Amino acid sequence: MNPPTNGHHPSRLNPLAVTVRAETPGDRVAIREVLQAAFGQPGEADLVDRIRQSGAFLPDLSLVADSGEGIVGHVLFSQVPVRVRMLYVQALALAPLGVRPDVQRRGVGAALVEAGLDRARRTRFPFVVVVGDPRYYTRFGFKPARPNLEANFDFPFEAFQVAELRSGSLKGLQGRVEYPPLFGQV
Repeated sequence: MNPPTNGHHPSRLNPLAVTVRAETPGDRVAIREVLQAAFGQPGEADLVDRIRQSGAFLPDLSLVADSGEGIVGHVLFSQVPVRVRMLYVQALALAPLGVRPDVQRRGVGAALVEAGLDRARRTRFPFVVVVGDPRYYTRFGFKPARPNLEANFDFPFEAFQVAELRSGSLKGLQGRVEYPPLFGQV
């Protein structure tokens, strides 16, 4: 039995070895296929396409998991404005994260999130927000975004989460994450 790595437990019986790297233009069709399979509809794949067309896209933070036989997962971190009083701070939004259904629960998503957060820590961004299952994201350092942050979309309280990329970046901060309208089209 393989020991868990990085504090998470992929499948203890059959973890999948993947290489995580930045997407290339040649990966776009495969990314779309992975996201459609993972979510059972095209909304998240369309979201990625819309983000690529926007000023929020960061090529180094659009990551794929390659199993050696093809792309099996994708995660995107993009810029999102946060209004703090009369000023705006740029942060990151993690969305979407998708893994091909036949390889889910084998550590692929965790590998993508960890690699993305590692890359994000080397940027100028102070924190990253996500809307997702806290049972999954807390292992990566995410915690409830409220009371520090609100959002311009109505998310379930527990699903709206934040992780600091710079220690203390949320201390005393009160802000509103202003997701672009393209996020509401999923």
